Amino acid sequence: MHGALGLLKERRFLPLFATQFLGAFNDNLFKQMMVLFVTYHVLHDRQAEQGFSSIATGISLVPFFLLSALAGQLADSHDKTKIIRIVKTAEIAIMLFGGLGLILARAGHTHIGIAVMLGAVLFLGIHSTFFGPIKYAILPQHLQHDEVLGGTGLVEASTYLAILLGTIAAGWLSIDQALILTFVIAIIGRLIASRVPPAPRQGAELQINYNPITASWRLVSATMHIPRLFLAILAISFFWMIGTVLIVLFPPLIKNALSADPRVYSTLTALFSIGIAIGSVVINTLLNGRTSAKYAPVSVIVMGGLIVAFSLLVRTWPVLPHGDLYGMVEFFTLPRAIPLVLVLMGIAITGGIFVVPLYAFLTTTVTRDQTARTVAANNVVNSGAMVVGALAVTAVSALGMSPENVLFLVAGMCVASAWLAQKLHLACD
Repeated sequence: MHGALGLLKERRFLPLFATQFLGAFNDNLFKQMMVLFVTYHVLHDRQAEQGFSSIATGISLVPFFLLSALAGQLADSHDKTKIIRIVKTAEIAIMLFGGLGLILARAGHTHIGIAVMLGAVLFLGIHSTFFGPIKYAILPQHLQHDEVLGGTGLVEASTYLAILLGTIAAGWLSIDQALILTFVIAIIGRLIASRVPPAPRQGAELQINYNPITASWRLVSATMHIPRLFLAILAISFFWMIGTVLIVLFPPLIKNALSADPRVYSTLTALFSIGIAIGSVVINTLLNGRTSAKYAPVSVIVMGGLIVAFSLLVRTWPVLPHGDLYGMVEFFTLPRAIPLVLVLMGIAITGGIFVVPLYAFLTTTVTRDQTARTVAANNVVNSGAMVVGALAVTAVSALGMSPENVLFLVAGMCVASAWLAQKLHLACD
């Protein structure tokens, strides 16, 4: 058995690992660049900033809800590697389109530029929808059974490391530098995708249903009646609902409640991503390669407690007068900065420990010709939960609830996730 890191030496894993890493980096770089530009340079109203973040998040999730069923069918009925190459070619065009929107917005054509950027976010959502089932479903095809958990952990860890680097780049690079980088990375990603080994269809040929509504319904119905998959998908969905709420809250909360500038925002988001990556690798060590939900309930309970601690820290933060923002040095020399960072890292690490084994359940407890559709069914339910999370933030914000109080609701959702994970653990372990 290879250690998880040993897979990075294997051609059956490394090109896929690098391709999805670069894709996640580019996706995050563009989205973060857009959100920071609009939050710090266009909108100057706390509620409007939170509303824009909700809209951008919601738009990126619509394709997952509508097209995941089709993506899963195509991945299970065609060579997954060929689909990867098509998707990576499309990424080059999407980055050019999104760059045009940023240029227009910066030049003063604000409404047109933002509309084009949101269009690019929609296209990136479509891009991710078709790539998402493959990056997990291809693993059982290229890896041994006892390597899948380690491979899944590495994919999760690298995704969040890519988010880390994309976030840092968005905060520190100029718009021109970031635009050039997104285009270059898209080209490199396409070149590396050509090195991914073939992953041909396995099992009987499928009759593809192109109707997004009926296809999604049938896909979810065919998956969710299996108890272990039902519990795993619901637990993952609660996790991503929590994640969506945190994603929506983060930009306005850091700007307004913590009085921090874009570079501080990028650094905190990057540290959060490092934490999830650490948790994704640690859980493989704890479980010694075995797919199990053993640690999921306690990890998400701890996560909820840390979210409450984060809310309390934010409430006592020394806020600057309106319009003034802490820079890097001023922010991280504050007495509360170290506890804040430790709490954020704890939230992220426990989140990684929670979610990675659940994804491994999806790909190791079904036959190989069903893995992509299983992941796609998970994506449909996840995206629905995430849309609910984004809409809920918009609704409670409109009612005047502060981000600090919304965090208490998020902590309550962790309890529901723990209950589902415990039922999965009792049913399958």
